[in-house]
Amino acid sequence: QVQLVESGGGLVQAGGSLRLSCAASGRPFSSYAMGWFRQAPGKEREFAAAISWSGGNTYYADFVKGRFTISRDNAKNTVYLQMNSLKPEDTAVYYCAADMYYSGRYSPYEYDYWGQGTQVTVSS
Repeated sequence: QVQLVESGGGLVQAGGSLRLSCAASGRPFSSYAMGWFRQAPGKEREFAAAISWSGGNTYYADFVKGRFTISRDNAKNTVYLQMNSLKPEDTAVYYCAADMYYSGRYSPYEYDYWGQGTQVTVSS
């Protein structure tokens, strides 16, 4: 079992920045890959970024490339999502998720454990 807890969401103006954190517990953190997804009201959950077990490989959705950076600190059992140049369309609930088998997968159905989500609201 893996437990995931996100934090760091909030209200920010367009062009601003936020850093989301996801603290993991349970199975050894360095043994599985992680991803960030988001879900806006009335929309499906969509992939934003993912990172491999070691952090050596990262993957991004086209709409966040150059603005968001995913990273992980295996010593702290935490994965981060640094979000810069935020836009109103980035408003959503952001979820971290654990993939116990592969890294870099884009479908939310491939992930095994989920956090409760953290709200990000970007005002124009």
